[in-house]
Order: sequence, then C-alpha cells, then structure tokens
Amino acid sequence: MSDYAIGIDLGGTNLKAALVHRADGLVERRVTPTEADQGPDHVVDRMAGLVRDLLDAAPETGVAGIGIGSPGTINWERTTIRQPPNLPGWLEVNLRTALHSRLADGIPDRTPDRTDDKTDDEGEDPVVLVENDANVAGLGSAYYGSGRPFDSFVMVTLGTGVGGAIIYQNRIFRGATGAAGEIGHMTVNHAGPFENFGIGGAVEGYVGQRFLSHHARLRLRSQTDSLVHTLLDGDLDALSPKTLYEAAEAGDEPAREVLAWAGHKLGVVLGSAVNLLDIRTIIVGGGVSAAGTYILDPAREALREFTIPNLRSGLQLLREDRGNDVGLLGAARLAFDGEDAQVGR
Repeated sequence: MSDYAIGIDLGGTNLKAALVHRADGLVERRVTPTEADQGPDHVVDRMAGLVRDLLDAAPETGVAGIGIGSPGTINWERTTIRQPPNLPGWLEVNLRTALHSRLADGIPDRTPDRTDDKTDDEGEDPVVLVENDANVAGLGSAYYGSGRPFDSFVMVTLGTGVGGAIIYQNRIFRGATGAAGEIGHMTVNHAGPFENFGIGGAVEGYVGQRFLSHHARLRLRSQTDSLVHTLLDGDLDALSPKTLYEAAEAGDEPAREVLAWAGHKLGVVLGSAVNLLDIRTIIVGGGVSAAGTYILDPAREALREFTIPNLRSGLQLLREDRGNDVGLLGAARLAFDGEDAQVGR
C-alpha cells in the first residue's frame, strides 16, 4: 500500500485538502471556497478538482485512498452524510459513490474488509471513506498531535459548532450507529439558548462561534469602555472570537469576562462527559480554542468542580497543538487504516 493518502475537510465555508505521508504528515495542502449554496453536486465537483490536483502531486506509487471529514451524521459504513449543518440541500449524500464516480480512473479499489451485510456496494470497494469531522480530528490528534501519549481521551472541537469525539482504548468509539460523541448537543441549562438543532441550553449554544459572538455583542453593547469597540470601529456586528482574544490579550477585562463565561459552560458539560465515560483526558481544538487560557483555564476549573470526586485523579484538559491540521491528518489516516480505523502505536 502507498505511504500517501489524501485527507479532505468539508466545511461550510471552505474545502480543504492535503496530501499526507503516513509518517511525515502534511506534504501538500489546497484550499478553495466550498460554494455550498450551489448544492451537493457542485461541491463534490470542486472536491474532485482538489483531489485531482493532489493526485498529480503524489509520487508514482499513488495514494492509499481518500478520507473525508464532514459535519453531520455519518452512516456506519462511512459512506453517507445525513443533514450536515451549513451545507444546504445535503439531506443524504453518498460521498463515496459521488466522488468515486468522478475519479474512477484515479484512485485505487480494493475488496471490502467487511464481509457482513453492512456494506452499501457490491464487488470492489473504493478506498473513499467518510467520517464525522470531530472524529477525524480525534484520529489526527491521536496519531500526530496532543493525543499521542494517550490510549483514551475525549476530543472537543470549538468552531462554528462544537464537535466531539471519543477515543477509547485506541479506537474511535462510534456508538450503535456511528453517531456517538455529539458533545456540542449536551445541555448545560434546559432553559438556555437554542443551538442549531433546537436543543435548549446545549453547550454549542454558548461556545459555538456564532452563538458566542452573538452573546458578546449583547453583553458588550453597554460596556462602551471595552477595547472591543475600538478594535471594531464601533461596529459590533463584525465581532468574532478572534476580536475577543485580541482585546483580552491587550488587557481588556470585559472581553476576558466573556471568554471566561464561555469557558465555564464548556467545563460544566465536560464534567458531565467525564462522569459518564470515566475518560479523564480532554483535548480541545478548533478555531475558538485559539483563545487559549482565557477559555481553557475557566474550563479547567469548572471541569474539576463538575466531576465527581472519585474521578478527579488524573483529570486534565489540554489544547491541541496542531490546530486545524489534525482534521486533515485524521481524514488521511482514515484512508490508511480503512474501516477498522484505530489508533495504532
């Protein structure tokens, strides 16, 4: 098998793809706008274009396959996306079939690893596998990032939404249907704000980028002495977590308070996750995690407070040091490992 694979991060705003070496990590990277408003066929066409470009950059041995990290629910066979957020019209799309049909001559086929009735296709199985984006981030962290020393940890991704993955004894824990790990939809306060799926008080409704920015606007509107107003020339509609971080770094107390508020909510829900799973290492990645200690230190305090005493030994919350690259690395790792993807050492 080739030591190269292609990893893809399917986002609502941008499509990212990378050629990845099994041992050395990222070799080549490509980014293009998703143009999600033009529908699934258009997006898959753009995805195929990125793959062709990276196949041209690959060595003569070709690639082991293509792994795709996507928001939304993924079926057990890792072929089909169902109702991903921020991708209009994607009610149910078999990405394996759609992408392979566009690249039939460019990627390898192989006999399926599974012989039971849990396969969508007859005959040769294309090495195109799809997994939830938080799960591939967990896989990438386990092989290439902060998760390397641990055989079990919970991965949390803070971005447009809040994603979660459970790595248990060197494997992605997928639940009964492949949809486990949706930490972002765990409720902190049943009477709290609604998140994307209408669940009241879920942590995504506090810490997801759009929701956090909305809360900060409301909170800072009357605090006209906050540096945030200066950074944005008074236009709070342009506020983002990045702005909050910049203001916090400059010593702005109102910005620090907003980030601490979000971190506390995150820590509360992570305490519940530890109580449920007895997994005591939490790794936090994604764009919002760039706020660093302003979010993570309050999260650490709340995590300990909301974890029962006999589970506090060894409790730790770490930041993913590879940033958003872990998603691309984990997607490629999925292609190397196939349907039995696990965290080998």
